[in-house]
Amino acid sequence: MANKEKKARVIAFYLPQFHPTPENDVFWGKGFTEWTNVGKAKPLFKGHYQPHVPADLGYYDLRLPETREAQADLAKEYGIEGFCYWHYWFGDGKRTLERPFAEVLKSEKPDLPFCVGWANETWSGIWHGEDKKVLIEQKYPGKADYEQHFLSLVDAFKDPRYIKVDGKPLVYIYRPFQIPDINVFFEAWRGLAVEHGLADIYFVGHCQQFEQKNEILQLGFDAVNISRIFDIERFTTSKIKRGVLHRVFKKLRTYDYEKASAYFVGSEETELNCIPTIIPNWDNSPRSGTRAYIMTNSTPGKFQKHIKDVFKIIEHKPEENRLVFLKSWNEWAEGNYVEPDLVYGRGYLEAIQDEVLVK
Repeated sequence: MANKEKKARVIAFYLPQFHPTPENDVFWGKGFTEWTNVGKAKPLFKGHYQPHVPADLGYYDLRLPETREAQADLAKEYGIEGFCYWHYWFGDGKRTLERPFAEVLKSEKPDLPFCVGWANETWSGIWHGEDKKVLIEQKYPGKADYEQHFLSLVDAFKDPRYIKVDGKPLVYIYRPFQIPDINVFFEAWRGLAVEHGLADIYFVGHCQQFEQKNEILQLGFDAVNISRIFDIERFTTSKIKRGVLHRVFKKLRTYDYEKASAYFVGSEETELNCIPTIIPNWDNSPRSGTRAYIMTNSTPGKFQKHIKDVFKIIEHKPEENRLVFLKSWNEWAEGNYVEPDLVYGRGYLEAIQDEVLVK
């Protein structure tokens, strides 16, 4: 399969929060992992698909190399190019959840391409109704810290598995507007990249609202990735009405997946420096309860139609730039995953495979 031509370079966001950490032990209780939220989820209305139960891989622990190998085998089998591992650097050398990726790097296994996405935001209790509770603050101490950050990743950038665009290692930034001195950050990383024999860095900025695309590019990013999960809400319900329905009448924020997916891609993604997102589903009620944003009635067939629409809009791009981000590989507590579950099995993976290969 690896030798077959593909319609797109699908890169899947990968959450490493499936193993205990000292921080999560303190915040949420001894032994907490993402499975804790997934397992306790309950249906909030008739027909609500909860809880989601994993199938082939089970309730895995990412400290186990066998788990990471099995995930990579699935990704390769179904046409996914590689994983974008979420990476946590809070400033002053503070990290968390780094173990799975560190072991992937050190062991040189699995043999699956990868890149890193800097999840540069403060950890808070926002999804649990404690918006002002700061768990770990995201800091930006300046040039020396940016250089330290780069050096912590330089071995990854030099790894032959690292995903590149035009020969440049791809680095994803989740909150582009939050870096106060982003010019200093770019200058430090690009300078060190050259010093270490790399052909620059290919910076991709996460774009939450497509109207901000040009503003992000003007900051100095090479490309933007637009995620349109909330566009159906933005364009069909006013902010005031949403507030009244949700806060006053306690109405859940639910949207039909098929209708929502019509908003998942737009004309902006036809541009070379604009990368679309494919989205299998979304339901973060395991984390947030009645504060959640929920899509209903997603199926592999509806997801496949969405993939087809996205691939159609990028088919004119050079192969190197036919990038697509999959949100996500394993965000189970957000109902946002393609790993096999007890209801649909490998259906969502099969939808990707059916569309990604040139027949």
